[in-house]
Amino acid sequence: MPGIDECLLDVMRLPGARGAAVVDWTSGLALGTVGDSPNGDHEATAAETAEVARMAAEQPAFALGAPEPAAGGAGSAPPVEDVIVTTAAGYHILRFVETDFDSSVFLHLWLDRAEGNLALARIRIGEIAERLVLA
Repeated sequence: MPGIDECLLDVMRLPGARGAAVVDWTSGLALGTVGDSPNGDHEATAAETAEVARMAAEQPAFALGAPEPAAGGAGSAPPVEDVIVTTAAGYHILRFVETDFDSSVFLHLWLDRAEGNLALARIRIGEIAERLVLA
């Protein structure tokens, strides 16, 4: 099963992919990065996107209808599947990664608006996130 680096390389094969990262949304740390960063600094981008992810994942309004956490809290999925932010020049997809341990990790894809396909990217990033193994 693939790890962080291999999954990030798979993400970068998507048409229009500009950059990608695996980020811990509780600490704001990038666990892995590839490609460009919207502001030129992967660590700053990780911290900024972690704030957006944390805000979405922790809001009760988005948790409606979410499955109850498993006993013990380990392996529970965040109530939000993904967050999509659109800008004039691109898309940012934050895809939450479900793991076997109690984690708060998401996959961030920065996609060029003119060259990328948002629907395809969302489907593929979901498939890649399911295969991601965090070591």
